[in-house]
Formats: sequence, C-alpha cells, structure tokens
Amino acid sequence: MRSLLFAFALIAAIAGSGRAATVAKTTTSSAAKKQTPPRGLSDAAIEAAIKAKLAKSKIGADHLTVKVHNGIAVWEGKTDVIQHKGAATRMAKAAGATAVVNNIQISEAARKKAADRLAGVVPGAPTPRAQVKTASSGK
Repeated sequence: MRSLLFAFALIAAIAGSGRAATVAKTTTSSAAKKQTPPRGLSDAAIEAAIKAKLAKSKIGADHLTVKVHNGIAVWEGKTDVIQHKGAATRMAKAAGATAVVNNIQISEAARKKAADRLAGVVPGAPTPRAQVKTASSGK
C-alpha cells in the first residue's frame, strides 16, 4: 500500500514539475517581449526620434552626434558631465534602438571632479550616501 502511494506521489511530482516548467517558459517569454523595442521602425525614424529627444534635453548642449544603422545607435562626441553618457544610451533605447554603441568621451576635468567628490575633497560637495562600517569601529 505504501509503495502504491509512493508511486502516485512520484507521478504527481513529475507531472507537476513539467507543468511548472511550462509556466516558467511562458512567463519568461512574455517578459522578454515586453522589453523588446518596437520592431518595424526604420533607422531614419529611430534617428529622428533620438535627435528630437536630444534637442529637448540638457545633453543637447554637448553637440553629440548619433547615427543609426540596422537599429544600432552609435553616439560620438565629448561631454563635461559624466551622467550625460548614460543619459544618451537610455535616450537611444527609449527611441527604439535595439542596441547602443556609446563612444562619448568624458573630459578629464569631469573625471577629476567625480573622483574628488568620491574622495570627499571638493568643498561644498554633498557627502556620499554610502557608508562603510568597519569591525574596528565597534558598530
């Protein structure tokens, strides 16, 4: 009798795991579809959308250039604000680019300013939010 119950439990477990795998596949594929940029946009349409966003943005003052080929946006130029590089990538993806090659160069002055802020050297700069507690501090 126990072996019969064990057999039924084993069969139920195997059948249930197959169903769970099917549900997981469905969930994964639907999540991937939501993140995929809209298809069917031409390179010119994507580039025009990026340039329209660029004209309305603060990073437009950096005079960056963007070209789109086969859905891939390629950024070129130089900026004095580190965050503008990441903003350009997000902007291109939001406009429908399938991938982004970001060749934007960050000036040495911007790099030094960021390093000094992290080190706490810049007067009047906000204190970094992350704090590390060591074992020697007793906390």
